[in-house]
Amino acid sequence: MLLIIFISNYNYSQNIHLKKFESKELENERTLKIYIPSSYQIDSTKVYPLTIVLDAEYLFDVYVGNSILFAKKDKAPEQIIVGINQNQYGERYKDCSYQKENSFPTTEGEAFYRFIKSELIDYFEENYRISPFKTIVGNTLTANFINYFLVEDYPTFNAFININPYYAMDMPSMLQQKAEALKDENRYYYVSNGNYNSAKRQKNIKNTNLILKNIDNAKFVYKYNYFDNSTKTASIGESIPNALAFIFEIYAAISKEEFNKNIKDLSPADAIAYLENKYVDIEYLFGSNLKIREQDIFAIEPIILDKENGDYLKDFGEMINKLYKDSPIGDYYIGRYYETGGKLKQALKYYKNGYMKLPENDPNADGYYQNIERILQKRDGTYVEQNPKN
Repeated sequence: MLLIIFISNYNYSQNIHLKKFESKELENERTLKIYIPSSYQIDSTKVYPLTIVLDAEYLFDVYVGNSILFAKKDKAPEQIIVGINQNQYGERYKDCSYQKENSFPTTEGEAFYRFIKSELIDYFEENYRISPFKTIVGNTLTANFINYFLVEDYPTFNAFININPYYAMDMPSMLQQKAEALKDENRYYYVSNGNYNSAKRQKNIKNTNLILKNIDNAKFVYKYNYFDNSTKTASIGESIPNALAFIFEIYAAISKEEFNKNIKDLSPADAIAYLENKYVDIEYLFGSNLKIREQDIFAIEPIILDKENGDYLKDFGEMINKLYKDSPIGDYYIGRYYETGGKLKQALKYYKNGYMKLPENDPNADGYYQNIERILQKRDGTYVEQNPKN
């Protein structure tokens, strides 16, 4: 964690500024830490997910450092990150206080809730380019508090990172009720726990996990981590990257786990639709206008080739040509579609189109030209099948 903090401070110090925010709800001034990615000033059309980090004195640097790393590795979008300092005068205890008799926020807690929902979010939506996707992060007591934004009628945030939450007595049942009733957009819910917590605290979180992991609602996307060999401080540095990988899985390129879980049993048409919808969701939620990554195209290639006799090779190739006009790959698949159907003239046309897109001295040129030679031989009746099947 210290290494992450050192690297992040070195790389992003110029992108962070402190802001004194005068709150009418709290009737006082709060100090915010604000991280704005460098690309914000370069592309005036790009929008960014917003993340609110409570306990900013402890969590902000670790979250920002990890967010930069994930964005550099193309595992998550760049984010605008706002940290709320709460530990100068022990503000967190008033901010996140709740009534023991019903687990709802106290008067001070309600004011802090309105400060985030009505003042802070409104300010950033009015003054910055914010995408629809919002995340909130808390630790121990503040991790309990962030759940009030989930159990409300219309959840304010899309993702909730609960690091070692100190759940109020009634919070598990409130979470269960809400998770079962969720509709429309997915809500991503991450929880961490570990043997560094007291036995009572571990039991509370574990019992909540037993409830949440059995929720049968696709809109409630859940992940739980239990750290066997850690400390409460070190678990912050473990929880945040695990949470980022979980929450932004849809943004990252298709992993082996995503393929096996969501794609491998699809028909070619459904696999193509899945890929297209994945990138529509990425653009809508995160404001990232990405072209479909080549590695994701190759991820679904086996399905297109192996199922339904290659009937969707043409659709696959046309999709690639729209995305990568200068690549020979799309023409190759369309050529293969026509060759499979015995339409040699059309196959030759697309193989030639693809070959012409290859740069001079491309090491793959000879291999690609074999497609053209094969079609010419088939047309002339001189083609001999290599390694024919018995």
